[in-house]
Amino acid sequence: MRPGRPLVALLGAVALVVLVVDQLTKVWAVATFTEGERVPVVGDLLGLTLLYNPGAALSLATGMTWIFTLAAIGVSIVVVRIAARLGSRTWAVALGLLLGGAVGNLVDRLVREPGLAVGHVVDFIAYGDLFVGNVADIAIVAAAGLIILLSVRGVAVDGTREGAAAGGGPAEGGPALGAPADGAADGGSADGGADRSVTDADPAGRRETP
Repeated sequence: MRPGRPLVALLGAVALVVLVVDQLTKVWAVATFTEGERVPVVGDLLGLTLLYNPGAALSLATGMTWIFTLAAIGVSIVVVRIAARLGSRTWAVALGLLLGGAVGNLVDRLVREPGLAVGHVVDFIAYGDLFVGNVADIAIVAAAGLIILLSVRGVAVDGTREGAAAGGGPAEGGPALGAPADGAADGGSADGGADRSVTDADPAGRRETP
């Protein structure tokens, strides 16, 4: 598919849905749960625990909030610039998920306590005792999976495939299909030519004596 507005619109729509769902669920979590208390959903495997995360996605690298604020801004800029070359619906969805997730957590870092660019991200989905995340994190992980899959399959952002074979044909410099072998163009071998000269002189193959 050629790059165009429909794919850019798809990317934007996916990003907007992720952003809205992420922010609404965070508002709900803050209003519903008490920080640190766990509400089981699927036993010990999945639960709901309100946590204010000063680090990266999935509660990693706490204490480096401003670095991830800059990283989220950089990712958003890169995605917007790549959008002009989109030629694949799957890439549009993947980049929309990435953009929506990045902006979702970026909003928290910009507007939440303790201050601009160092705000703590609201996490509330607890995966066992491993980490606590949010909807934006889910979108980022899904985007990463799609991007890896597309890269493995050789699908570029513009929709082309790497290593696509060109149209086949005879090798350059080789004999053309249907061309006669050497000597056949002259009607046969050299010996055949001599036989014909004898035959032309005497159909019976005998020479006349003077």
